[in-house]
Amino acid sequence: MEELKNEFCSTNRKRTRWVAKAGILSAAAVALMYLEMSLPLMPVFLKFDFSEVVVLTAAFSMGPWTGILVELIKNLLHLPVTHTGGVGELANFVIGSAFVGTAGYIYQRAKTRKQAFIGMATGTIVMTVLASLINYFIMIPFYISVMGLPMEVIVNMVHETGNRLVHDLRTLILFVFVPFNLFKGFVVSWIVAIIYKRISPLLHC
Repeated sequence: MEELKNEFCSTNRKRTRWVAKAGILSAAAVALMYLEMSLPLMPVFLKFDFSEVVVLTAAFSMGPWTGILVELIKNLLHLPVTHTGGVGELANFVIGSAFVGTAGYIYQRAKTRKQAFIGMATGTIVMTVLASLINYFIMIPFYISVMGLPMEVIVNMVHETGNRLVHDLRTLILFVFVPFNLFKGFVVSWIVAIIYKRISPLLHC
């Protein structure tokens, strides 16, 4: 009986620590999501933030499903300030989950530095492909038909940044969304590669 009680208490402590760590990481991801910035040659509606650093850290330290959960919480808490009726947050969740879920899954299979880099590189590719498809078939048509933003206006917004390679939807995906997501994946992966081993003891305590 005493042994069963100790096991129950240990399980409760583990669950409590898991909830606490997931909550702290979610709060950090939300805070970083609000600190968004524009990038050179990118239109104003396409913002970069560092929240995926925290989400990827969660996926590496606590598993891919926890990373996806943090991604979900982050986007749910961003809904009060949405400008897309939640469509942008949904796309961000799907795209972000593809990145951290893929990277986290590959890393969990063998927790080595090499495997981490393979996971992050694969996750970046998956994210870029999925983001291109979502923006081609869902997001840009949404802006055009629902938000009343003509393709010509979107193209002009890109031209104002100095990017003259965009002329239609296809070139918008090729010369804006593809480089944006490759850059995002690279920067997030680079930061996580630098900080993860330093902070992982705190996440595994």
